[in-house]
Amino acid sequence: MPADRLTHRRVLHIAVPIVISNATVPILGAVDTGVVGQLGEAAPIGAVGIGAIILTSIYWVFGFLRMGTAGLAAQAEGAKDAEEVAAILLRSLLVGGTAGVLIILFQVPLFSGAFWVSPASAEVEGLAREYLVIRVWSAPATIAIYGITGWLIALERTKAVLVVQVAMNGANIVLDVVFVLGFDMGVPGVAWATFIAEWAGLALGLWLCRDIFARAGWWDQARIFDRVQLRRMAGVSSDILIRSVLLQAIFVSFLFWGADFGDVQLAANQVLLQFLAITAYALDGFAFAAESLVGQALGARRRAALRRAAVLTSLWGGIVCVGFAILFAVVGPLMIDLMAKDPEVQAAGRTYLPYMVAAPIVGVAAWMLDGIFIGATRTADMRNMMIVSFVIYMAAVIPLMAILGNHGLWLAMLVSFVARGITLGLRYPALERAAGAD
Repeated sequence: MPADRLTHRRVLHIAVPIVISNATVPILGAVDTGVVGQLGEAAPIGAVGIGAIILTSIYWVFGFLRMGTAGLAAQAEGAKDAEEVAAILLRSLLVGGTAGVLIILFQVPLFSGAFWVSPASAEVEGLAREYLVIRVWSAPATIAIYGITGWLIALERTKAVLVVQVAMNGANIVLDVVFVLGFDMGVPGVAWATFIAEWAGLALGLWLCRDIFARAGWWDQARIFDRVQLRRMAGVSSDILIRSVLLQAIFVSFLFWGADFGDVQLAANQVLLQFLAITAYALDGFAFAAESLVGQALGARRRAALRRAAVLTSLWGGIVCVGFAILFAVVGPLMIDLMAKDPEVQAAGRTYLPYMVAAPIVGVAAWMLDGIFIGATRTADMRNMMIVSFVIYMAAVIPLMAILGNHGLWLAMLVSFVARGITLGLRYPALERAAGAD
């Protein structure tokens, strides 16, 4: 992959479909809530919300499958190893399917544990369980789609990712309306809509990867179950899992500690975190582009191409983050008013809005370096630097909260972004050296 073939257009070709794809996710969530809201009762809304959160949290554990598959497949593509590219897809499908089956088998203790951690009223819990026992049967499809998504990203086929997401979420929305409002199926109707959409999404994803299955000898067991490659995949996955757990711990602790400052502060924090989610959805496209292009450059052993991939994707990530910082500064108060009607929450949101204006700018290095290191499968560095960053966050958050209250909590969050960016940045030169010389 010559460095001069890495252009802005190529970066945008990968990134834009992901940005559009991500935009469909909150729309689906809004429709899920909206259709059950038409039933005129609070319990169904709460049941769908809790059920979705429980399954999302369980599936989140397997997010390593998307990231690990993207990095490994991109490197195999860069090395022109077509057989390994195919084998990586098949391994990810097997892992995803197996993980989904295990979730189905252990659904009773998993769901009971979730309700023990987050108890709800008897009515809400009963409806949520109805939702869960239907949706859980699509777990193999949902997790396998993670692997397909990572594989498609690695090969720069992000338009296919967009097709899968739009088709899956679109079908889900249509079925929501038909089952709940047309057939009056209530909460189970929402679950059946998602169940059908997720299996349909897997079928479509497999069809879009059909070139792999059309090859003679595509089921090469010796290659698929190669012990060296399986150990490498396991190592990459475990590193990403540890990193992701620590990252999630920062956000969970942020919410829990925010509750100590009262309902108004907690609500304001929750509203402002939606700004962060919007930024992350947009930035994912360029981080995913980094995964693909950096991985291919490393697989091809082209240092100049790797550096150009890191620079171009980060440049676009920086442009997006500066754009969001300006957007939040200008229309942030209006966005807060749209999301919260309580005057006290609105006032608190405006008080802490400057932290959300700063977050995209101070966080862009961490987000983009994550994509770069995933593409290079330097996951041990990601794990280790996340451990360091987590320690720095914990060391900062306690004294800052004691002195500045909720302001200190927000400052500690920004400190965690800076720590992740700096620590990974210090490891970047070693990543380049691993690419060899041009």
